[in-house]
Formats: sequence, structure tokens, C-alpha cells
Amino acid sequence: MSVVAVIQARMGSSRLPGKVLAEIEGRAMLEHVVERVLACSAIHRVVVATTELPEDDELAARARALGVDVYRGSAHDVLDRYRGAAAAAGARVIVRVTADCPLLDPAVIGAVVGALDDGVDYASNTHVRTFPRGLDVEAFHADTLTRIARLATSAAAREHVTSFVLERPALFATRDVVAARDDSDLRLTVDTPGDLALVRAVARRFGAASTPYTAVVGFLRAHPDVRALNADVVQTSWRDAEVGHARA
Repeated sequence: MSVVAVIQARMGSSRLPGKVLAEIEGRAMLEHVVERVLACSAIHRVVVATTELPEDDELAARARALGVDVYRGSAHDVLDRYRGAAAAAGARVIVRVTADCPLLDPAVIGAVVGALDDGVDYASNTHVRTFPRGLDVEAFHADTLTRIARLATSAAAREHVTSFVLERPALFATRDVVAARDDSDLRLTVDTPGDLALVRAVARRFGAASTPYTAVVGFLRAHPDVRALNADVVQTSWRDAEVGHARA
């Protein structure tokens, strides 16, 4: 079975443009993400899925320099980009992560992949949220992605790849991966300057190694000043995008 991690990445973030190449302890955020994904023994291959826009040329070049594959597709139909990346890599199982999560935990990735079996179409730690935001992992079979790509028609579903599973839950057998304790109030993803400041503070404390997320949580609980760096950030959701498209 070919388990392929597809890392969604682009330079054109609306809230923090260029964030995926932002420097964290001397290395680009993308490099941290790739390193942590590769550290998961359940992953056989890594593909960075970016856009065909010229602004993503440098990102694609930096990804290739890291020794991983690159697939370039639509800037807006991200679902089709994922479908193309998975097909090009010959994936039987696709693991979806995003390039703005530099504190991903390889053990958490492995737990989500391990939750996927022949009786489960889609596994994630995102639908029932107990892990800090920024440890998000989804795993699904290639035929699940094919079904989503065929059936999903809304703008939000095409942009957010797997939101169709939430739109039409009766069509999929899903499994939720939950943590032993609820730390979902914490943000380890990077959407804003405050998020980047927090991640940089964590990286200064722990260095470049793939630190278990529980150690990061312990550090943040013990240092409210660091935790406050992004405490005011409001998380947007795919449903917000759906409303926005409907109004456009």
C-alpha cells in the first residue's frame, strides 16, 4: 500500500502572504513540515501540492531541493489539485496536511493513518477537535478522494478538499482520532503574525527536533505570556468560505 502525504502549500495566503517560507530557527516553515512528515514511519512518499501561479515558483523549487515531489495545479480548485497530486504519486492512501503547521507531531500523523482501515473511508483528528489546532491530519483512501472529487460541487468543497465529508456525512464511514486530554484551545498553526511569533518562541525553546506535541503543550501551559501571542486570533472555517461564496 502506497501511503502518500500531500502537503498543501501556496505563497498567496490572505492573512500572512509568504508564510510557508517564513524563517523559523534558520529554516523555512515548509522545511519543518516536510521533516516532520518524513519522520512518520507510516508515510511512504511526500508530495508538495502547490499552484501553477508564478508566485509559487520559488516554493516549488524549495520543495524539490528538500528531496520531495512537487505537483502543481489549480489555485482555486484545491480538491482537483489534490486529486492530481495523488494520481501522479500512485497513492492508495492520501494523508492531508498543510504547510502552515510546522509543529506537526509524527506520532499523531501515524495515529490518524492507523485509524484508517478497509471499513473506514476517512479518518481525522479534526472533526472532533481535542488536539491543538495545527496538528491537523486527515487520511483517506484514493477511492474516497475520487468520490469526493466527483460529487463535490460547492465552491467551499472544491477549495477545502474534504469539507464534503462534513457536508454529506451519510455517504462516508468516518473515524475520529481523539487525544487523551482536550487541548483544542491552543493554536500551533500559522495564519497571522501572532501565530508565527508563538511558533518561533516554541522553536527557540525546543530547537529543530520533532518535539512531541505534549511537551509543547506543557510549555505553553506554563508560559501564559507565550500563549497570549496568538490568543486573540479568530479561526476561520470552511463554512465561512461557503457563506462568502454564496454572497459573492
